[in-house]
Amino acid sequence: MSSQKFASLRYTALRVGLLIACFAVVYGLCWAGAVPIAARGSNLVWMILLALVISAPLSWVLLRKQREAMSEQIVERVDRAKQKLAANSGQEDAAV
Repeated sequence: MSSQKFASLRYTALRVGLLIACFAVVYGLCWAGAVPIAARGSNLVWMILLALVISAPLSWVLLRKQREAMSEQIVERVDRAKQKLAANSGQEDAAV
């Protein structure tokens, strides 16, 4: 249970870290001249967009275990909420 306790937080932190790492690589490639730099200051926006495009498939592959753990955590919470709702509904029906 403790490994899944912070599964959502862990996945989000790793996803943001991967995005930052991809941005650092894109920035390095722009600085080295391997990727053309846009004109009139729009370079930062394009670098962020390129980092997002690169990090999305990487996170899909690299963070699969963390995403599955987060999904299990969410399913457990939803099931508990459904059980509480059913129990409360049963109490209301018994009172009537």
